[in-house]
Amino acid sequence: MPDSRPQPPRFPPSPSVPADSATLLLCGARLTDGRTVDVRLGGGRIEAVGTPGSLATGAVGARVDLRGYLLLPAPAEPHAHCDTALSAEDTGDSRGSGGAGPESPRPEEVQRRATEAALLELGHGATALRSHVRIGDVPGLDALAAVLRARRSLCGLAELTAVAMPGVLTGVAGADGLAMLRDAAKMGATVVGGCPDADPDPTGYVEAVLQIASEFGCPVDLHTDARDPVRLSRLAAMAGGLRPEVTLGPCGGLGRLPAGTAARIADRLAAAQVTVVCLPQGGCGGVGRRGTAPVRLLRSAGVRVAAGSGALRDPTNPVGRGDPLEAAYLLASRYGLSAEAAYDMVSGSARAALGLPEVRVEAGFPAELLAVRADGLAGALSLAYSRVVIHRGRLVARTSAVREYCDSASVALELPRQGRAEPS
Repeated sequence: MPDSRPQPPRFPPSPSVPADSATLLLCGARLTDGRTVDVRLGGGRIEAVGTPGSLATGAVGARVDLRGYLLLPAPAEPHAHCDTALSAEDTGDSRGSGGAGPESPRPEEVQRRATEAALLELGHGATALRSHVRIGDVPGLDALAAVLRARRSLCGLAELTAVAMPGVLTGVAGADGLAMLRDAAKMGATVVGGCPDADPDPTGYVEAVLQIASEFGCPVDLHTDARDPVRLSRLAAMAGGLRPEVTLGPCGGLGRLPAGTAARIADRLAAAQVTVVCLPQGGCGGVGRRGTAPVRLLRSAGVRVAAGSGALRDPTNPVGRGDPLEAAYLLASRYGLSAEAAYDMVSGSARAALGLPEVRVEAGFPAELLAVRADGLAGALSLAYSRVVIHRGRLVARTSAVREYCDSASVALELPRQGRAEPS
């Protein structure tokens, strides 16, 4: 049986060319404002945007025909769990011989799954991912080391960053967790975080994380599903004034509070400049805890809200897809956001949550782009099967979809192939 797992892409002109050095011309793409344009990429950035045929002069390394495609800023994934991804059907064969159970897969297996998960998300369009990685207890720092190796193997294809998530950080039992969190930051985890809800002293836990973030000058990303208004207000107050900014997610408990209480907390989160990452596809906890933060309420209060995918086919969500456009579709169809606002939550706002520069389809901006076979943004969120992904000015992933119908005589009729974006 053929191996269906995603493989590193191999596309012309030449994979040996440095990721940000080749010139690439995207031809005949549609923009969200209705214009049809050519876009020239070089040096990892957008060099020029012009009318079709106007940029073809001079040396161009390769051309990609994007007629029939909508060209967008690439999405980013602000909340992944690459260390546990694709483990829903783990039978135990990939675990170490120590008999520690499903929580202790071999590091090489974690690295393989993390790489595969990142490639799956890249194929959907996410050129940057933030993965939360559990440290301490049985895995120690092994899972983090495996994810960091996956990050290095993905260099030039996608940007993968790791959040170190310790267990208990307070009391006598928390001493080891504090030491390990510091070790994780020294080792290469560029974000510190964790789950204060699971600590006997949630406030002390957050204080410890903020202290270590201050020591290492790194961002904070905390898991919370609490619906305790006092705790959420305290989190907002503690995060206020801290730079870099603090991210909270998935905050599903906020959606279960009375409207007036939730509105007051939203105002406090906005004042503290806290970013909230919601998970419309299901989350990363038990079924009973699933739920999505009140997106419209938070946005109206001025909170930056991004959307992530959460679990990707692990025991907490065995059917996760890791598709940013699916998250945007759910935000538009289930929560009433416009297609533009929903897509911004998985692209512009998600990139900002990760501290990445803004992307626009304009000269001078980073060449982080997604082309989707669609007439407009609403269609892209509904039927986005064929996709072309650009990272650092280079074509790094492509998905081509073919749809076939049969006539009344059962004769196969092949429609024009969608998504055939062949560089010339």
